[in-house]
Amino acid sequence: MSVRIGLLSDTHSYLDPAVFTHFADCDEVWHAGDVGDVAILDELEAFRPVRAVYGNIDDSTLRRRLPLDLIFTVEGLRVMMTHIGGYPGRYTPRVRTLLDTERPGLYICGHSHILKVMPDKKRNLLHMNPGACGRHGFHRMRTLLRFTVGAGRVSELEAIELGLRGAVPPEFLPD
Repeated sequence: MSVRIGLLSDTHSYLDPAVFTHFADCDEVWHAGDVGDVAILDELEAFRPVRAVYGNIDDSTLRRRLPLDLIFTVEGLRVMMTHIGGYPGRYTPRVRTLLDTERPGLYICGHSHILKVMPDKKRNLLHMNPGACGRHGFHRMRTLLRFTVGAGRVSELEAIELGLRGAVPPEFLPD
């Protein structure tokens, strides 16, 4: 058995309608923080089961609904997700300690607005940051990740570009 995952981060109160098209075949949606507006979380939860953490811009309402860290197992793969944590060779001290204690096979974070997928050979894990899919920040391209988890591993990994950060969706363009 396997589970199809749609991974996003840093929506910053903007959810591109294309997310629902790209995640149509996904079983779950994972959000790596900086949701922004609680309505975004509600919309995602109405669409698919959601696993999410809060980020540094999220207010007390989101912080009451979401944890700082999420550690779980899906289809034999131990997963750790947080918003701010760094990447292999440059983890924050808090996250480095958690990774060494929890020993996940997949570590997910957001915050940097930079899409990055890379192995951490020292800790025998895969690091993923889906970049940012919202309009706020310094990133140029809005991005998502989509992948499958089965038999304790990640497969069918795809990076998805939603368009430039400042681009106006076609439905809002004048005729």
